[in-house]
Amino acid sequence: MTGKVRALGTWDVVVLVALVLVVVIGASTIDGVASPRFWRFVTLEVIPIAIIALPMTLVVITGEIDLSVASVLGLTCAVMGDLWARGVTSLPLLVVLCLLLGAVAGAVNGLFVTVFGLPSLAVTIGTLALYRGLAYVALGDRAISDYPSSWTDSAVSAIPGLTIPWFILVVAALAVLFGVILHATPIGRGLYAMGNNAEAARFAGVAVARTKFWLFVATGTMASLAGVFWTFRFASARADNGNGLELAVVAAVLLGGVSIFGGRGGMIGVIGAVVLLSTLRNALQLAYVPANTLTIVTGSLLIASVVGPNVVGMARERLRRRRPA
Repeated sequence: MTGKVRALGTWDVVVLVALVLVVVIGASTIDGVASPRFWRFVTLEVIPIAIIALPMTLVVITGEIDLSVASVLGLTCAVMGDLWARGVTSLPLLVVLCLLLGAVAGAVNGLFVTVFGLPSLAVTIGTLALYRGLAYVALGDRAISDYPSSWTDSAVSAIPGLTIPWFILVVAALAVLFGVILHATPIGRGLYAMGNNAEAARFAGVAVARTKFWLFVATGTMASLAGVFWTFRFASARADNGNGLELAVVAAVLLGGVSIFGGRGGMIGVIGAVVLLSTLRNALQLAYVPANTLTIVTGSLLIASVVGPNVVGMARERLRRRRPA
């Protein structure tokens, strides 16, 4: 019984309960929340955020962060549009080139952090501006939107018999992959060790620098995959695609229970937080809440995600001390 009580006290469960409450309250008070069309839009919003949040979870658990992900997404869209305009019409080739671009962008971040020892916050703020600037160099103010309808339709086509886009299955497969890596492999245990004490992890045989480097490569690659989906979802490649998306990704990761200081967090809470934030935003939009208010809500939840787990931890510690020996 005690184990069950402890399980119910985890932050993951808090997030999932909050998600259920938002769905129930939204469905009972806002017209359209219970409709299949609403959940289609929620899923479409979830897909790019979740794709980037998965590797970001691993990065933050090690005590690092990558704020350049939205700019990598935008750069991917711009380069994809430019290549298409120049006559590269093979979809597999475009996708491979875009994923390689994201891997290189992530590798640049990783090199600055692991080889030169620079703080990831400062590095990725710099590359946030750099990659967005390169996106404008590649595409300027143009919008490339003459992609074949077979490409754009296939990206958002629904699972047969449902309204949910099939691409969510790709996200689910990636979630399982990253979840297994984090929770069921020595690599995952090493990530938590790095987040708690990188020096101790290094002495224990964990390849700290190499692991962090490849995490940044993974984050850049997944951001590019999100950029490919973004381009086809909106049937348009623009240099400003995904502008500000890093806020939603970081908010989801922290709200999901991952400590900004590293060493704590899990994949279930992050996935729950991604769905929670997307559901909340779409429900408030149906209620005609202004866009500025939505930004305030996201920012407030970001603060709550940092403060909340610490408050829960303090409460647990006080309850533990009050228990009789």
